[in-house]
Amino acid sequence: MSSKIVKITAKAAAIEKKDLPIKTDYIKLDAALKFAGEAYTGGEAKNAIADGRVFVNGEKCVERGKKLHEGDRFRFGRSEYTITKEA
Repeated sequence: MSSKIVKITAKAAAIEKKDLPIKTDYIKLDAALKFAGEAYTGGEAKNAIADGRVFVNGEKCVERGKKLHEGDRFRFGRSEYTITKEA
């Protein structure tokens, strides 16, 4: 019996980069997920953060009250948002 080696290559899914303009000095991470449309409820945002599925400035973040300021980035799924100051 011969064995066949199959080479599987996975394409890295492209990260979609977006700006998230805010009017205030900061936005909390759970609120940012809702404002960006990535979570429909606070509970959904809380669970995503607690499960370690959200990254802030490249690091996994489990702190739902984390304050995000202008220039901070957060990633959830295939979307990465940069906090910008609305004029």
